[in-house]
Amino acid sequence: MTTHRFVVSGFADEIGHDLEEQLDVLEDLGIDNLDLRGVEETNVLDFSDEQIERITGALDERGIGVTSIGSPIGKIDVTDDFEPHFDRFETALEIADTFDTDYIRLFSYYIPEGDDPADHREEVMRRMTAKAERAEEAGVTLLHENEKDIYGDTPERCRDMLTTVDSPNFRAIFDPANFLEIGVTPYPDALLQLVEYVEQLHIKDGVKGERGEIVPAGEGDGNIPEMLETFKRRGFDGPASLEPHLTYAGPKSGFSGPEGYEIAADALFDCLESVDASYE
Repeated sequence: MTTHRFVVSGFADEIGHDLEEQLDVLEDLGIDNLDLRGVEETNVLDFSDEQIERITGALDERGIGVTSIGSPIGKIDVTDDFEPHFDRFETALEIADTFDTDYIRLFSYYIPEGDDPADHREEVMRRMTAKAERAEEAGVTLLHENEKDIYGDTPERCRDMLTTVDSPNFRAIFDPANFLEIGVTPYPDALLQLVEYVEQLHIKDGVKGERGEIVPAGEGDGNIPEMLETFKRRGFDGPASLEPHLTYAGPKSGFSGPEGYEIAADALFDCLESVDASYE
């Protein structure tokens, strides 16, 4: 009989900029995986060869795996030139191979303020399809995050992308707080439209309709325990990644600090245990 477990991971750059501090806190919390987004104020796609060597060595020494590459791919305006951005996407594929992960997090482009997202649908689909086809060649799965103000910020447009691109290498991240910030109820409303595509959970909670009101899991309007219960019943065994944003939530990253990160982790563990979910 297969035992399904949530794989607890997290964006360790929310702990601090220093690599050793990031890994120390993860170890103290018993977390053996991280989503690699930034070290020493350098984005994962901009690591030098020296940084890559040092980071891979530290991760191997600690026995910490890389769940995903937390790339910023797709966090540009949909009207910006695609070709240099696709080159940067190629870098993300190389980085995923270097850090031995099958997942790259990405986004679906900012829509110019005041524009109807429908007017940009065709271009979004063209871009996402090109990346999904390249990901299939590379053997990597792209995970789309429902970030606010991008094309795929509503569950309807997320589903539209997933069904239109229609690739096994293009799947979804489910981020409850991001839905809450645009006034959407993540569970059950958004999840009903996306559940079969979800391969990663981002664990942060919030207050519906309030931007920047981020709270530990289970303390907001995200119905996090109920969401976890649903995934448990479905036999989900993917990553549940901490992205707490408890101190600062910006357009490119977030920050919680060591103490805030511990609060966020304990809240996630409490939510998992409240629904009797197995995790590692």
